[in-house]
Amino acid sequence: MANQVDVTAPVTRSLSGPGIYMCGLTWGDGLLWHSDQAAGKIFAMDRAIGTVVREIDCPQARADLAYHDGLLYQVGGRPKRLLLIDPRTGALVGQQQVSPPSGRLCGTEAGPEGMWMCLRNPSVVQLRDFESMTVRREYPVPGGPSGLTYAPGFILYSQFEAGTIHAVDAATGRLLGGVRVAGHPTGLTWDGYEIWYCDFRARTINAIRLNDVLNGTCVTSAAS
Repeated sequence: MANQVDVTAPVTRSLSGPGIYMCGLTWGDGLLWHSDQAAGKIFAMDRAIGTVVREIDCPQARADLAYHDGLLYQVGGRPKRLLLIDPRTGALVGQQQVSPPSGRLCGTEAGPEGMWMCLRNPSVVQLRDFESMTVRREYPVPGGPSGLTYAPGFILYSQFEAGTIHAVDAATGRLLGGVRVAGHPTGLTWDGYEIWYCDFRARTINAIRLNDVLNGTCVTSAAS
């Protein structure tokens, strides 16, 4: 299956990324948190002007990033797992295995129901319990996800190759909408107002409107 979208979302704001291999993005404690695999760091950034206000060493960073209950949850290690990091001290305070152990995990974000994740091959969106990582819901999704975020009632996932972001109903798994975006998106997050995504090749962090994603037409068709 392939995603087809007929709308390109305008970028409302753009910040320069501090590294060269853009992975994860999340919102927490009034800051954008961004992980870079090549730098082996997590950067805390001021959303208004893009200034880096804090750096955390994270040499195992590999993919997306989430914020929950005062901790950063970084997808990292081999096989991939969740690395729990105290954002105040940078200390690794725990790890959570994501079964089955593999490299499929590419996106994660906390929601009120639990931890949302996207995996590839096959492509699915999952809701897992915070403590046990037990799968509570699973929705097949078209395309190959590269990052994920949560906004109230919606799951949004990015596709690096297609340059698109899509919205899924969190309760039913129904595909609701989608847009093309500038560049090639990896990690993404919602700050309560806008959707932010990492444009991997341009090395920028861009903002788009949530309603543009929800109102964009997204249909599925057989891949050519």
